[in-house]
Amino acid sequence: MEGYDKKEGFEKHNRDEIFSNAVRAGKRTYFFDVKATKKNDYYLTITESKKRYDKEGNFSFEKHKVFLYKEDFDKFADGLLEAIDFIKTTNLEKENEEKELVNSEYSEPATIIDGIETDSFTNVEFEDLTE
Repeated sequence: MEGYDKKEGFEKHNRDEIFSNAVRAGKRTYFFDVKATKKNDYYLTITESKKRYDKEGNFSFEKHKVFLYKEDFDKFADGLLEAIDFIKTTNLEKENEEKELVNSEYSEPATIIDGIETDSFTNVEFEDLTE
């Protein structure tokens, strides 16, 4: 299997990085790298990197990579923004519902008279108590 180790015919084309930006977010790091094709067209790679530990305490990086080409930029951006907007809107609605629930728990308690719940106090005259 001569030449197999050298992977003849599979020369790695060095893709110069045109631009790179790393964003640290908690335990993850996201890398946004702009690279060029053979024809000098730019494309974007988005890499998520997370440090993982094995049982012996040794660490390695788990990476997930997405390649995004220029013809897909607009559709990708629209989809991403729509998903983010949905999450923000949904979370805001949930937060408002939780606030309303908390506020209702601390509102003036209802009065129960003869097993019937009322939201206001009943006006009782002292004469009514002397029967």
